[in-house]
Amino acid sequence: MYTLVIKKKLSLLLGAAFVTLLTLSLVFYPQDGVAAAEQGLKIFWEVVLPSLLPFFVLSEIILGLGVVHFLGVLLEPLMRPLFNVPGVGAFALSMGLAAGYPMDAVITGKFRRGGLCTRIEGERLLSFTNTADPLFIFGAVAVGMFGRPDLGVILGIAHYLSSFTVGIIYKFYGRKEEGLVINEPPTTNQGGLIKRAVQALFAARAEDGRPFGRLMGDAVKESMSTLLTIGGFIMVFAVLVKILTLSGFLNLITPGLEMILNFFGIKANLAPALFNGILEIDLGTMAASKAQAPLTDCLIIASWIIAWSGFCVHGQVASVIHDTDIRMKPYFIARLLHAFLAACYTGLLFNTFKPVLAEVTGKFVAAGRFDPLARIVFSGQQLLIIIAILLGCSLLIYLSKRFTLVYITKEPKK
Repeated sequence: MYTLVIKKKLSLLLGAAFVTLLTLSLVFYPQDGVAAAEQGLKIFWEVVLPSLLPFFVLSEIILGLGVVHFLGVLLEPLMRPLFNVPGVGAFALSMGLAAGYPMDAVITGKFRRGGLCTRIEGERLLSFTNTADPLFIFGAVAVGMFGRPDLGVILGIAHYLSSFTVGIIYKFYGRKEEGLVINEPPTTNQGGLIKRAVQALFAARAEDGRPFGRLMGDAVKESMSTLLTIGGFIMVFAVLVKILTLSGFLNLITPGLEMILNFFGIKANLAPALFNGILEIDLGTMAASKAQAPLTDCLIIASWIIAWSGFCVHGQVASVIHDTDIRMKPYFIARLLHAFLAACYTGLLFNTFKPVLAEVTGKFVAAGRFDPLARIVFSGQQLLIIIAILLGCSLLIYLSKRFTLVYITKEPKK
């Protein structure tokens, strides 16, 4: 107990010292700090706000109308055996895949507050639904940074394959602790799948009870509040990266990062890109694409950074789940595992598939990274496709189990 108190006090002192030094550094680098903040604000205002706001509002309305509960029952046959999470988790997965960081965390936080998942299930969801959207991987990184559309396929396959791998691994997370959970979400097994889904929709809508006008107003208000918080994180981390670079802090930790890279056989001059990526995803991937190193090494580091997502995204995730009992430690470990697996898959896939994938990504280039309207349309299409695929798989699993059960029941006794 005494050791725990000492650790908490030490963490408090270190945090206070770091924030104080950062504040003082703005006195020495005022112009650079303001320029970095303006750049962060520009990214938020021109890209993040217009492209994510519709999805935030949409998720709030869909949740209030009971549609998520409806989908949750239909998707339970897929999500429960595969990832050991409730069927509603497929909605978080779909929104995360379509809209990117930190959409999944926003949805997962809402699920936990509404009792649609337990704490352990929420932590499992965060472990594998926290992904970059395809438009960022194909448009921004592959085309905008590397200038190679074919690389988007390699990065995309590695990113999503490693994410699902983490989800399957985390299926076994918290099994012992689950026995202590009291607040289990209610379920029912009466009636067929469609009937139970409709019943869940009506029950959820009746429990919410808000008129549609109030529901829309609350959705816009809560969405704007969440997005402004995310915008604040983007600006703060833009300033943080700039100040740490100017103050020479990068030079202090570069030798350690170079040792890590050398251990894995990666070019040491990718250390600055790794440092930037640990803090912020866009800066890290951009630095990796411009580094004077073999393309394989640059891709591996970029893939690691995309999966890790940066402390900026981690802070956004922490901010949207702060009022729940979901813990950040399992999420943090999952990000390390996701990053490691993504880097390994990228190195494995690069030399194997690059000759045959050069023409696959043409349609992603036209969508663009920084056109909000194109991103909304593209992400919306992706969302519908993903949900349709998940629903199809779930229904196939359900029907196959029903068919097997009927066959066993009707089989004549010998």
